[in-house]
Amino acid sequence: MRIALLGPVAWRTPPHHYGPWEQVTSLLAEGLTAAGIDVTLFATLDSITSGSLDGVCPRGYADDPSLDGRVWEAMHVAHALSRSGEFDLVHNHLDWLPLAFADHCRAPLLTTVHGFSGMGILPAYTHARSAYVSISDADRAPELDYVATVHHGIDLDAFPFDPVGGGRLVAFGRVHPDKGTHTAIEIARRAGMPLTICGIVQDERYFEEEVAPKVDGEQVRFLGSVGPGRRGEILGGSAALLHPIAFDEPFGLSVIEAMACGTPVVAYRRGSMAEVVDQGLTGFLVDSLDEAVNALTRISTVDRAACRAHAERRFSADRMVASYLRIYREILEQVSD
Repeated sequence: MRIALLGPVAWRTPPHHYGPWEQVTSLLAEGLTAAGIDVTLFATLDSITSGSLDGVCPRGYADDPSLDGRVWEAMHVAHALSRSGEFDLVHNHLDWLPLAFADHCRAPLLTTVHGFSGMGILPAYTHARSAYVSISDADRAPELDYVATVHHGIDLDAFPFDPVGGGRLVAFGRVHPDKGTHTAIEIARRAGMPLTICGIVQDERYFEEEVAPKVDGEQVRFLGSVGPGRRGEILGGSAALLHPIAFDEPFGLSVIEAMACGTPVVAYRRGSMAEVVDQGLTGFLVDSLDEAVNALTRISTVDRAACRAHAERRFSADRMVASYLRIYREILEQVSD
């Protein structure tokens, strides 16, 4: 089986720091290659993979202001589709742009919908010749037919179990109103617990007005973007992950990364959270700031070993790879009939 993985080019695959789509694409490429699948990863040319690497974009455009993302994404897609006839299946992880040119794809096309940036992009999906996978049932658009839902998986070895945790709370993700960073600060203040914030600053004005004034280096620490080497250490060494999102999040990798370390999650009940967090087992789902503060008084009732075990069963990279392999085979069997 020859599979082309069409990855994003905002960051390197796998990313140095932030880049959830790149991270998932990398894990899938590595898992498929380990399973004996002939994989070509279309990504930035500085990407790292055990399979074959191809592309035109020298490095992630989000890391290099001299690169126009619109131009390089278009060139990247054009190059990958020009080779599409060499593969049994093309698996798209690059949002809507490849779908606009789906008629030029000379192999069956599968698209994982990592999230909709807005309903205005739906025409690219509804008019394209592609099969679709959702990353959560909550993120499905009624206008589309899906072949499956495949929850993301993670490299469990990168998130070692910490049976003790620590006394600090952690908020892990891009600093943006959608992620509720300011709400996490208030939850921690009311709970009387210190907070560590990690993530890229995606909204500078929000950071300067709502976050930075409250960062004092002790009660509230801000570490910025934290790469793969430190994620497990920080998440595992925390009492709980605060995830007070203000939007319907399609998935949330930091949530399952925390649970893999044994660290429970207190998350607002929006988007995919009801699918990802198991109430009382891996954390608590809440609907308000007051409920979040109350949940923290019960955080010690979560068995960290059971939290880890549950994450292993539900969110391993091996499980994700096996799910996609099954989908590939089903699509190819339909094509051959």
